[in-house]
Amino acid sequence: MNPNNTSQHPFFKLGKLFVIGFIVVTASLFFLYPQIFYCELIRFSGFRSETGTIYFSPEIKPIHYKKLKSIIISSEARVDSFFQGKKSSPTIIVCRDPQEYQKYCSSTEGAGCSLGTPWGNSFVILNAQGMNVDVISHEMSHTELLERLGWWTIATEIPQWFNEGIALMLDRRFVNNPDKIGRYFDYMDEWLYYTGGGQQILELRDMASIKGFFNANQKQVMLAYMSAGLEVSYWLILSEEDGLHRLIGEMKAGKSFEEAYQHAEAKKRAYWFKKLPTNPLRFQDSKKISE
Repeated sequence: MNPNNTSQHPFFKLGKLFVIGFIVVTASLFFLYPQIFYCELIRFSGFRSETGTIYFSPEIKPIHYKKLKSIIISSEARVDSFFQGKKSSPTIIVCRDPQEYQKYCSSTEGAGCSLGTPWGNSFVILNAQGMNVDVISHEMSHTELLERLGWWTIATEIPQWFNEGIALMLDRRFVNNPDKIGRYFDYMDEWLYYTGGGQQILELRDMASIKGFFNANQKQVMLAYMSAGLEVSYWLILSEEDGLHRLIGEMKAGKSFEEAYQHAEAKKRAYWFKKLPTNPLRFQDSKKISE
């Protein structure tokens, strides 16, 4: 081999293969998840930003920035209070209308969504026409859990009902009760309504995946949300003030979600079982949670 011919060098060939592989993977990701690429390239779009953290649609007039920022700040404060310290710093993209929102969120429904990447970036996409503190707090809850546990753990370990249930604790559109026991009773009322008095139960194991949680009609999705709120509000009573932090800590130390979830509530389980009406979801689902 001619030492002066770099094109024949093994490292050159390896580098060439790496570049080709990177291009193929990148192209595949773009076709599968174009919204992630649009979010990653937001700084090169026409969106405006004063700090590099909040990007406003070019169609939103600067006179509205202050009001929109105040809503975001209030949401961040709610996340900070619930998680006892906010760690995530998602890039926030504020769109003007559902059509613009769809480009970055791949959906025209709702007023907010969140995206996370395996390489550690996270985004909260908002539709200015419907955004409020509840919507933003809900989505920021997802990015906060993502920051604390990592993309892989969220994707492979955390059931969707738990992720959505935690987000509902910051989202007061359905239940607005600051008392944790009162919140559980309120979710019970909502759950009874959507199940027709407990006749059409959606079990936790059927809501563990994103597809299982969202791949249904609107009424079933609402039932999934209320079921998640019912279970998580109940668990937060049993696990008390530090339950969520203990679960996160134990999972980071190597425990499975199921182990950490059960352990977090174990100390006060017997005490609260005597004082609260039984969570009906625990009759229907795996005994691993209720035993």
